[in-house]
Amino acid sequence: MQSRRALLKTFFSLLLAGIGSAFASLFTRCSAGASHADSILFCSGTKRENRRDAAKIDPDFEPAYLKLHRSGELKKRGKELWDMMESCSLCPRRCGVNRLTGEEGFCRASSQLEISSSHQHFGEEQPLVGEGGSGTVFFTNCGLRCVFCINWEISHGGQGESASIDDLADMMLRLQKLGCHNINIVTPTHYSPHILLALDIAAAKGLRLPLVYNTCGWELVEVLKKLEGIVDIYLPDFKYADGTMAARYSSDAKTYPEITKRGLLEMHRQVGVAKPAADGLMYRGLMIRHLVMPNRVGGSVEVMQWIAEQLPKDTYVNIMSQYRPMYRASEYPRIARRITREEYAEVVTAAKKAGLTNLDIQGYPWEVPD
Repeated sequence: MQSRRALLKTFFSLLLAGIGSAFASLFTRCSAGASHADSILFCSGTKRENRRDAAKIDPDFEPAYLKLHRSGELKKRGKELWDMMESCSLCPRRCGVNRLTGEEGFCRASSQLEISSSHQHFGEEQPLVGEGGSGTVFFTNCGLRCVFCINWEISHGGQGESASIDDLADMMLRLQKLGCHNINIVTPTHYSPHILLALDIAAAKGLRLPLVYNTCGWELVEVLKKLEGIVDIYLPDFKYADGTMAARYSSDAKTYPEITKRGLLEMHRQVGVAKPAADGLMYRGLMIRHLVMPNRVGGSVEVMQWIAEQLPKDTYVNIMSQYRPMYRASEYPRIARRITREEYAEVVTAAKKAGLTNLDIQGYPWEVPD
């Protein structure tokens, strides 16, 4: 028995060593000779790389921002947003610091762009992923700062690297070259000026992918209006129906429900209902995400009812089941566990009863019957 255990221990040690060596080799191949922009680009692996040739977008599609790029309006709006950093009012915090002189806002961002990673992402909604993946850029820092954030190292911890606007433009073009179906900018609000200016540069060099604005949902309408005709797909969260819950779990953001509702109405006005095209890909529209949380903290039933009453019944809604008690969630008893099957099913049932017809219902970790 002892001999068998020793043999198994040796086998697994060799196996793990081999895996580690292979990963190190892959990482070296991905990083060798990389430019600064490429060093932030996460290598997604050979298997994914082989799929990129099949990744196509509709040849007749033209992203909204190209028209504004040609007229010079895209750069103009980027500069207008840039000027707002002098007394920063890009997000609902309106903290008023002068980011242009190096001061950091509540989000912990100055005017220096910081990016955590950019890569082909295969974990988004299927109409965004397709065969080539979503070209995702994760921005460092965040203005909402939820205590349960799954990406807390980035949003709270500031994990990332400094980058220039030209670097960001190069990343967008690199993602297009890899075969991604869209440019998916994650937590973009505090860097919206940089994004528009980089988009203008990339558009001049041939970028033609749809732009996905992947946000926590807590957006000022006056800022969203500057994005009209630029964003093709809005991908906002709708986290809370109750401001008390938002204040408790998202750094005193008690205005979250009312501001997010106004923002969702503006997003819909700009881009309309999201429906996949004939090729199965999403090119335009509003895609709302709602994360079901334990003990009805998010007010999920009320969220579904509001969407059904205020937006078209075929509004795309992704009812997300993957809540995990990350970061500091264990310090808050009501959110210190995963959700139950019954909690998730309650929300799905409420959405269907409210008349919502364009639901993305997740099968993992449970299958919820019709």
